[in-house]
Amino acid sequence: METGPDGQAGTDDRSAGVTDSPAGRLQTLFEGHRLTPTQRRIAHSMVRRAADVPFLSSVELAELAGVSQPSVTRFAVALGFDGYPALRKHLREVAPAEPAADTGSYNEYQQAVEAEIENLRHLASVLADPRPVERAGRLLAASRPLPVLGLRAAASQAYGFAYFAAKVHPDVRLLHEGGTMVHDRIDSAVRAGATTLLCFALPRHPREVVDTLAYAKEAGLTVVTVADSAFAPVAKVSDLLLPAAVGTGLAFDTACAPMLLGRVLLEAMCDGLPQAQARLEEFDARAAARGLFVE
Repeated sequence: METGPDGQAGTDDRSAGVTDSPAGRLQTLFEGHRLTPTQRRIAHSMVRRAADVPFLSSVELAELAGVSQPSVTRFAVALGFDGYPALRKHLREVAPAEPAADTGSYNEYQQAVEAEIENLRHLASVLADPRPVERAGRLLAASRPLPVLGLRAAASQAYGFAYFAAKVHPDVRLLHEGGTMVHDRIDSAVRAGATTLLCFALPRHPREVVDTLAYAKEAGLTVVTVADSAFAPVAKVSDLLLPAAVGTGLAFDTACAPMLLGRVLLEAMCDGLPQAQARLEEFDARAAARGLFVE
């Protein structure tokens, strides 16, 4: 989703394509409200469990989000409802009539896989409106060079994107190490003509990522961010935020949806690069001549 100058979600017709899903309707409900970090956490949990939320008590929702029950009540009031019962009544009117299928018979590993499948379904519903991704693709294609940022848990996502992007984009610069040098590398990219920075931001969100994106915006770059939620801390320092949920059922988060969204962005970027197909064919020819891959 796209954010306005103050970091709040926009409410124009770009959201129309996602309102046909339970998660999309919830996200539309939250848009335009200035939420605290705790309230964003509740909203994120509700979007991830959109089919179940209308059937949860305030105590159950608090447990799901890892917050206090009064926080859930304050969240409902912040959305303009008299309390949580009024919010739940509204959700039952706009959400499916039945809760999600019972997965209680699955073991913990299967549950993690099922959760990722649900994350991918949610991503598919978000992509029903392709305009944000198409806009991001044009921005990435036009930036020469193209800096790609990913720190800590998100470093592998940034590396994977940069690896493939370099096959079609003439100048991709991977920023996967933090510290004071990252600002120097942003300055260097801006001097070379960069107009857009792509960031992959996953939990837990390092403060350094937020600070780096703020620095990039001050330097004049348009910031496109792939994050686990439209309510992630990086939203306020992103010009265009594209959400893709992570799985939290295992000891370490799983990030199938962010990885897939990165590949979708690559496809959209290729559409904005007239020489993309020629570059790929040239690479394949060189790889075959060198015997680079085992057939």
